Amino acid sequence: MEKKYLLHMVTPDKNLSAFDVNMAFDAGWTAMPYLGISLDEVTTIVQDTIFSRGPRGLKRTGIFIGGKDMHMAMDIFNAAKAAMTPPFEVSILADPSGAFTTSAAMVAAVANQLKIQHNEELTGQRILVLGGTGPVGASSAVLAAKLGAHVTILGRARDKAHKVAALCNTRYGTVLVGIKGDVNDHIDELMQETDVVFAAAKAGIRILTEKQLATTKLLKVAADLNAVPPAGVAGINLLDNGVPIPSCKSGAVGIGPLAIGDIKYHTQQALLIDMYSSGEPRYFHFEDAFKVALKIVMK
Repeated sequence: MEKKYLLHMVTPDKNLSAFDVNMAFDAGWTAMPYLGISLDEVTTIVQDTIFSRGPRGLKRTGIFIGGKDMHMAMDIFNAAKAAMTPPFEVSILADPSGAFTTSAAMVAAVANQLKIQHNEELTGQRILVLGGTGPVGASSAVLAAKLGAHVTILGRARDKAHKVAALCNTRYGTVLVGIKGDVNDHIDELMQETDVVFAAAKAGIRILTEKQLATTKLLKVAADLNAVPPAGVAGINLLDNGVPIPSCKSGAVGIGPLAIGDIKYHTQQALLIDMYSSGEPRYFHFEDAFKVALKIVMK
């Protein structure tokens, strides 16, 4: 009898994301939760997983890493990968609270619109990440910076953006800039020299108004992840994907949260399926998610 597709879902939090559990089941996995896991427990979980199934079973076994902290997820990912003992290996996907596939989808959608609208790449673009201290904002900032963009992050908590940028730069070799102080003291000035906006702030909060957008001269694309009214970026609707933002005299186009969400869904599904269909161990995090998302948007 063939063994079931078994996905060991690990999180340092007290609960898994219900979204991720649904995605796992829909991709064909049977999910097994591991809650409140600390980093020093990872090796035991991995080795119990890999040594309890033969070669055919290992191809039907995977590890998913959740949580809410981008850096902890990557620490668990690296610890899990290091605990493998070839040929005893299984696939791993890190996607804390869906942050990695969401940020991958947003960056890919923006890259696609830059190509369509301006025949330009992300390289050299000046990007402002609003809500840049959370896992989606930080991972999208790192992705864009690794692709050659000049990235600045802002957050609501005073001075947190500066600390998050410094941590990302140390861990991922990027050159992010984090602004110190209150976001409202800087946003108007920064918008005058911004090509792209990633709006990843808390749901239900407007972070860019019509007045602020009307004064921009260089803005090309704005992506908004907020699906709870009011829109995070004024004038961007839920399903917009390359639709001109009414108040923008620069001709910038907007990408709405449901357009990004559709790319995110297909990206996460593709990764979850690839984990068992490829026939060999696969190791996926935010950079791998971006490659998949880019293929999806450019079909």
